[in-house]
Amino acid sequence: MPGPRPPILPIRRKWKDGKMKALTTFAAVTLSAGAALAQEKVLTVYAGDYVVSEWGPGPAIEEMFEARCGCDLQFKPGELLPRLLLEGEATDADVVFGLNTDVTQRARASGLFAPHGQDLSALTLPIDWQDDTFLPFNYSHTAFVYDRDRLESPPESFEALLDADEDLSLVIQDPRSSISGLAMALWVQSVYGDEAEEAWARLSDSVLTVTKGWSESYGLFTDGEADMVLSYTTSPAYHMIAEEDDSVAAAIFPEGHYFMVELSAVTSVTEEPELARDFLEFTLSEDFQEMIATGNWSIPAALERQGWPEGFQALELPETVLFYSEDEAAALKDDAVEAWRAGLSR
Repeated sequence: MPGPRPPILPIRRKWKDGKMKALTTFAAVTLSAGAALAQEKVLTVYAGDYVVSEWGPGPAIEEMFEARCGCDLQFKPGELLPRLLLEGEATDADVVFGLNTDVTQRARASGLFAPHGQDLSALTLPIDWQDDTFLPFNYSHTAFVYDRDRLESPPESFEALLDADEDLSLVIQDPRSSISGLAMALWVQSVYGDEAEEAWARLSDSVLTVTKGWSESYGLFTDGEADMVLSYTTSPAYHMIAEEDDSVAAAIFPEGHYFMVELSAVTSVTEEPELARDFLEFTLSEDFQEMIATGNWSIPAALERQGWPEGFQALELPETVLFYSEDEAAALKDDAVEAWRAGLSR
């Protein structure tokens, strides 16, 4: 056992204290530098407001990807392409999440996006997809949704819908302010071509109102104000899974339904290109694809039907899928919207 320690002279204590202060300062600087080196990487993702809402997929995406990457994923909600084009190369975005083919021509022409570098063989879309810039993560089709308890005999074709007149009440969305509204304008254009304006005129007597966005329309429908609402083939899955209600269905038309796909992309100015591409790879993973079905109430883009949630497997889906490439959609957009305006104004 060691004996008692000898007394420490005051001058020795002064020297030791000075040395200790120097060592403490050095340690603090070293730890601070180490902390800076170990600081989490940040991935900034631009996404629509719906993504980051409490009922959207954003919270689950953030939790899942941060567990995978050891980074800090930060969503910045709001308009996607308009904001990106305004910011240009000064944008903070590393990834843009939620684009669609109706706007990707303008997005591509901006030069603000880089190749995604992902293997497309995992995709399970109903169309062939070979785009090396914009990567699908889920999809659906425009459709008119109804409640079987309120509408026993829904129209069985687009022609029957146009012939329904005032006997059927519809709520739709404005194609100038709504993605789903623009999709319907292109849907009518695809089915009726040069006769699109006449088709809208025939439909006009059934249109109860036109809303700015999808939420307003769907709220009117669920409140019982309209027989049918312009929505998606996947809408009934929400009622089946979240509400255990199988009365809501989509009317499937033999003329076909307009295909809508949601896309993510890496910006060309990102300072974290590897992390951004890892995020896109993550969106094709089985975990993400299983989550996005009920997280975004859409069909997973890289998951076979047997892997979908039970409510999705029960969905009625169209045999004929109508789709415009981004160049076709851009070329037809103005005419399709004008046909909508002129037809409903008659």
